[in-house]
Amino acid sequence: MASEELAQKLQRRLQLEESGAEAEMVKGATAVGEVEERSSLTASAGAELSAKLCRRQDINEGAAQPRRAAVFNPYTEFKEFSRRQIKDMERMFRLYDSGRDGYIDLMELKLMMEKLGAPQTHLGLKNMIKEVDEDFDGKLSFREFLLIFHKAAAGELEEDSGLLTLAKLSEIDVSIEGVKGAKNFFEAKAQALSSASKFEAEIKAEQDERKREEEERNHRRAAFRKLKSAFTQ
Repeated sequence: MASEELAQKLQRRLQLEESGAEAEMVKGATAVGEVEERSSLTASAGAELSAKLCRRQDINEGAAQPRRAAVFNPYTEFKEFSRRQIKDMERMFRLYDSGRDGYIDLMELKLMMEKLGAPQTHLGLKNMIKEVDEDFDGKLSFREFLLIFHKAAAGELEEDSGLLTLAKLSEIDVSIEGVKGAKNFFEAKAQALSSASKFEAEIKAEQDERKREEEERNHRRAAFRKLKSAFTQ
């Protein structure tokens, strides 16, 4: 009887030891998993930081490759400007983009400032580009060109900034906006012009204008044909 009771106790103790060993194994496996996960996160963060440091070093050394800007819609991103104003800015951008590559580089900006009657030093031109150069490629994309007027309208440019000089000398459609446009150019641009009804009205006005021009062309063609037939009779 005593030996049977002793056997039961030994069996019970053996079971407890086995369950304890199994728990230790699970705990150990969990700890290893946590360590591996932390190591993975640390490695990922380290790689990201290393990439950023390398990018910054390339920028400082002038060896950074330009990053392609995402396709954007100027009418929805720059809602403070009307469609007509954005189109006028686009025409001006294309006028000075002599290389027809979609950018205004340092030499093209130099020519622009000279044409506007406000020539800048080489360092001044570089600082102008740097102020809105989001991708660090050393030239102005159309979006960055619009940022000049955006910052000017928001009062984010210093009085002695070359960009503010450019914006002031590049007043768009002053003849259409009248005296108010000439006097308060940036205040007019800062007003909210993004309501759906106003946007649709501008589109309709453009469509009506194209329709009117087409009708005038048809009228001139008809008059020319009539005149031509009179001479050929």
